[in-house]
Amino acid sequence: MNIYVGNLSHQVTEEDLRQTFEAFGEVASVKIIKDKYSGESRGFGFVEMPTRTEAESAITGLKDKELKDRRLNVNEARPRPEGRRGPGGGARRGGGRGGRRRF
Repeated sequence: MNIYVGNLSHQVTEEDLRQTFEAFGEVASVKIIKDKYSGESRGFGFVEMPTRTEAESAITGLKDKELKDRRLNVNEARPRPEGRRGPGGGARRGGGRGGRRRF
């Protein structure tokens, strides 16, 4: 089960998250999402736990708990909608870089 973890302190490491979630069971992977330009944490990440009951236990046990002075937001991760691109992708209509401006 893939778990969304939000409201992370910028000081939280992937190892911190792994240790926090391992109290509830096996952790397959941990990924903190970082800004692609600065490399800083964007304040959220994902934890993959292979056993659904352990994952649900972690969600219940960690929801609203503090980690490095921030209250965690923990939920089952929702899949991205089909066709959705990340920020900055795709062409913009009128006024984009190099585009013709309409007045």
